[in-house]
Amino acid sequence: MMFAHGFGCDQHMWTAVARAFEADFRVVLFDHVGAGQSDLGAYDAAKYASLDGYADDVVEIGRALDLSDAVFVGHSVSAMIGGLASVKAPGMFSDLVMVGPSPRYIDDDDYVGGFSHAQVEELLEFLADNHLGWSAAMAPVIMGNPDQPELGAALEQSFCATDPEIARQFARATFFSDNRADLPKITARTLVLQCREDIIAPPCVGEYVHAQVPGSRYTLLDATGHCPNLSAPEQVTAAIRAFV
Repeated sequence: MMFAHGFGCDQHMWTAVARAFEADFRVVLFDHVGAGQSDLGAYDAAKYASLDGYADDVVEIGRALDLSDAVFVGHSVSAMIGGLASVKAPGMFSDLVMVGPSPRYIDDDDYVGGFSHAQVEELLEFLADNHLGWSAAMAPVIMGNPDQPELGAALEQSFCATDPEIARQFARATFFSDNRADLPKITARTLVLQCREDIIAPPCVGEYVHAQVPGSRYTLLDATGHCPNLSAPEQVTAAIRAFV
């Protein structure tokens, strides 16, 4: 079972959930290039200008570990990265768990992604101008659990630990991505986990992903914010266990 973290995070964001599966699965945790303890020297701006570069890394890890019929659990942008990887390497992942996925963050005609183009540009400008200020301002909003300020603080610390330039480029690759056309290509058994309130990927986006991925299942968690792996790990664990 491979766990992949979202933007501004690292593999430790999955600790509470991943440990629950160690008795039954070979658990694989990793940091995307530019995050956590990854080798910053391996970062290539051209390769990682789109999510395909990150999906290629997932496939490379899977091949190095000789994975077959594995379970991929991806949070936020890594949910879509996992979807792309499952298409690139059929048979590597038999099951796909997408936690707070979004194939496109920007509204487009009848599609509601949650952000306007101008809002995303403003968000990225803020990140580029003041990485620490952006982290302090956005972490509590993204976490969405004001009654547990320690969670927002943990996310802020993770954001601040990310290389600023790589974070800026990863944010651009994430928020300007449009992988809606890739959803129908996913053949892995898929579970979409959605929080009832999520400022980054609202419920309508999770419902869209569910409608576009053939035969997928949809579970609405009784949780708020964009990081249920931190704020509601028991619910996430239970939903994954019931699925796999």
